[in-house]
Amino acid sequence: MASAPDTSEIHDIAIIGGGINGCGIARDAAGRGWSVFLCEAGDLGGATSAASTKLIHGGLRYLEYYEFRLVREALMEREVLWGIAPHIIWPLRFVLPHHKGLRPAWMLRLGLFIYDHLGGRKKLPPTRTLRLRRDPAGQPLDVRFVRGYEYSDCWVEDSRLVVLNARDAADRGAEIAPRTRCVSGAREDGLWTLTLTDERGETRKVRARALVNAAGPWVAEVLQQVLRANSPAAVRAVQGSHIVVRRLYEGEHCYIFQNEDGRIFFVIPYERDFTLIGTTDRDYHGDPAAVRASAEEIAYLCDSASAYFAKPITPADVVWAYSGVRPLYDDGASKAQAATRDYVLEMDAPSDGPALLSVFGGKITTYRRLAESVLDRLAPHLPAARGAAKGWTGQAALPGGDFPPEGYAAEVASLRRDYPFLAARLAARLVRAYGTRARALLGAAARMEDLGRGFGADLTEAELRYLHDHEFARTADDVVWHRSKLGLHLSHEEIAAIERFMQSLATADAHG
Repeated sequence: MASAPDTSEIHDIAIIGGGINGCGIARDAAGRGWSVFLCEAGDLGGATSAASTKLIHGGLRYLEYYEFRLVREALMEREVLWGIAPHIIWPLRFVLPHHKGLRPAWMLRLGLFIYDHLGGRKKLPPTRTLRLRRDPAGQPLDVRFVRGYEYSDCWVEDSRLVVLNARDAADRGAEIAPRTRCVSGAREDGLWTLTLTDERGETRKVRARALVNAAGPWVAEVLQQVLRANSPAAVRAVQGSHIVVRRLYEGEHCYIFQNEDGRIFFVIPYERDFTLIGTTDRDYHGDPAAVRASAEEIAYLCDSASAYFAKPITPADVVWAYSGVRPLYDDGASKAQAATRDYVLEMDAPSDGPALLSVFGGKITTYRRLAESVLDRLAPHLPAARGAAKGWTGQAALPGGDFPPEGYAAEVASLRRDYPFLAARLAARLVRAYGTRARALLGAAARMEDLGRGFGADLTEAELRYLHDHEFARTADDVVWHRSKLGLHLSHEEIAAIERFMQSLATADAHG
């Protein structure tokens, strides 16, 4: 195993974990002027952050567990995040049918009234009552459902949110090191010394004044096996699985359905031609990297959806399934779905050594507020901030998001004026992924051929190079399942060709 010489640089903050929490902390800290190092054992956002239901939402069901602070914070964040990333975040309308025998209508109305008014909603439209026999939203549903409610939340391209936070952190001076595992960490001479190994087997050491453990499902493993900390690790691993089927209905509205077991699940239009259904909630024991949607979970989601739709859904209809492990804080809840989604920050700051802060729980909607809380806790242990003030991340656009929240259609039209050869569908996808930075990807191209080889689903050599050079992508999976979901539209042979091309870029890097 090759070893690189130790670096003399001392970072203010080192972060273990490149999911949404780690990358959000890195972005905020770099913008405030602290020097930041982040390592991630795999691809950025490649674990829990890639396995969400893709929603920026307040969490309507959390009201039942009296988590008013969490819901209020999440509701407030919806429009903040939409404002800084309108290319990858946009409003959705959710239809909640009244199911006789489950939660009564008065409870649904009260919950939605609180939901509308708790978080200072400004741009998102309010709740309205639907007569499902007359409204188009009722057409695909079983005739038993006659009344419902429609309310607002937002969609997010979850993996892209992670990568864009990492990109912005790097643009502001942070060092982002994906595919780099922290194998050990120790307090030495008033600093943290981390020993790291990358995918090529090369080792290096990094020193920092403070350490953040944001390893998600591996937070306990990092504490106990990497850092040898005595701190208790109160982690409850909860598996959440989703299925994708061919598009079930027309329209862009979503559904939120209740199950007789007390759980709720979502049905959401997905990637133009598909429908996303999820999620499950069950305790998980095992390696988070090995989590897979089980046949039992797939059948459960199919049966649950079939109870609402006029046309049954079967496991044979499933074209893709994915699963992730949520590292929730173990609050002693008896059921997995009742475990708190709020975040808990555990600080270990001895008087004679550098601080360690571990992140438990949290949800993608509140990642930015979590990052602010982390830096509030760490600030007394760091040099004075030399950059932006707290709260800046809610004002500054993420890369490509520097256009108005309602300006997506205008941005697509502008891109097509500048690049008339782009088909409408491709222009729409590029703006959804890259926003104003689509122009950096397209460069001086005057025709499709100028973008190089096509790999299927309008994915070109120019886009692959952009993802490699600017978004830390190294493999086909990084491209077609994390930076995008184009894997749903590509054949195995096309994905294999993308892998060969990405490996050629990696080889060129190694010899460069």
